[in-house]
Parts: sequence; structure tokens; C-alpha cells
Amino acid sequence: MQVVQRYPDGVFCWVDLTTPDQEAAKAFYSGLFGWEIDDRPIDMGGVYTMLQLEGKNVAGLGEMQPDMKAQGMPAFWTSYVKHDDVDSIAAKMSEAGGNLMFPPMDVMASGRMTVGTDSAGATFGVWQPREHIGAELVNMPNTLVWNELQTREPEAAKVFYQSVFGWTNAADENGYVTFSADGRMQAGMITMDENWGPEIPNNWSVYFMVKDVAAKVAQAEALGGKVMVPPTQAGEMGIFAVIADPQGGVFNVMSFNGPIDPPPGYEKAS
Repeated sequence: MQVVQRYPDGVFCWVDLTTPDQEAAKAFYSGLFGWEIDDRPIDMGGVYTMLQLEGKNVAGLGEMQPDMKAQGMPAFWTSYVKHDDVDSIAAKMSEAGGNLMFPPMDVMASGRMTVGTDSAGATFGVWQPREHIGAELVNMPNTLVWNELQTREPEAAKVFYQSVFGWTNAADENGYVTFSADGRMQAGMITMDENWGPEIPNNWSVYFMVKDVAAKVAQAEALGGKVMVPPTQAGEMGIFAVIADPQGGVFNVMSFNGPIDPPPGYEKAS
């Protein structure tokens, strides 16, 4: 097992789910991915759930605020980029045309964070770690393996993320764009065209690695999830599918035809 010890700046380090039904979400994701539940009290009341494999954090889960529930909002995943100076990144986000949902704030002893949108409205977070570094296990079955920007404004996105995080970008022969942080390819971008419904906002989508996409899709359906895109070939890379959990939280599962990159900043553990 390759356990992450520390993420470099500018790399996605964490994802969490905001849901209108925390208990139902725990049941769905623990059933689907085998995630263990570790509920931790928070200052504002209630709990924040650490989702774990073999006692190592892989993702988070929290209850939606009452006003969001009242609006009938579905569950949603948020992706967080690691940076040791969240305040400076927040300033850069504003300067580059993004919007902060709230200014940088301390999260008890865990770290410091903000959440905002890029210049086209896609939401993401920035995490400055203290006691909580982010996901300790990634790039292995039933953990986070990829973050992908789905946007109608790809050129503006390239400028925004280069300005904020210094990301470089490159496109393959099919036009799929990858973002790199200090030489490490760590996220992707796809252009949303007329085939995407207007109800789908620009967003950062999360991918969890699995061994068998078809089997995982069937398992998700049995647990009450909905298949948005059935198992589909992703070029020579592998197979993916898009799933919505019972509360509407959308995510991807993907299997790969070959080896993938090791996690950033990891140490081997027995």
C-alpha cells in the first residue's frame, strides 16, 4: 500500500460529498466501495464523516445546510487543491475572475480552507493542511484517481488555473486537455458541447478507480443509485461510467488498461 504523506502545492488532495441525507449516503458509499465510517464532531454541531479504507482517509462526507435542503439541491462532490498558503490563493482566485463563497477559514486543528468558483463558475476548494493532509490513499481501487473540469469555457479555464496555481496544460490528439502542476499531470479538462444539457453547470467531476466498471455499476444500481452513462470505452485508457447516488450526487468510476501513476508524496506501508 502506498500511503500519501504530503501533497505538493497545486495538486488535488481531497474530495468530499455534501448531501441532504448523511446516513443514507454513508450506507450507499460504504456498500459500494467498502468505505469505513469514522464520524467526527464539528464545532458547528453534527459530524463530519471520514470515509476510510483500512483506517486511512480516502474521502469526506457532510450534511447539507438547511437552506440548501429547502431549495431541493441534490448532493454534490467538491474537489480540493492543496496549497500551503490558502490566503494568497484566495486573492489570486478573485484577481483572476473567480468568486469566493467564503473567505479562508480555519477548520479546527485540521487545516485552513476556502471554496470558490473559477471564472466560468466551476466550484472547487483549496485546502491548507495541518493535522489533516487530505486523502491518504489514492490511485488504487475504491479511491480517488482523477479530477476533471467539465466546462463550456476551456480557454478561459486554462488562463484562470495558470494564473491561480501555475498549472500548465497540454491537449492530446482527441483534444482532451490535461493540467500539470510542477510537471505532474494531475487533472483533466473536457469541453462541454451542445450534447450536454443546459441543466449541467460547469463543474469539477471526481473519478474513483475500480477493478470492474460493469460490476460496480450493477452494484450501484442495487444500492439505489442511477446510471447516468453506462460503461463506456475511454480510448485506450480504460472504461468509465457515470453514476448518481440516491441523493443525486454524481461521480465517475473508471478501470484502467495499464498501470497508473503512483500517488504523490507517498511512502510504502505494509
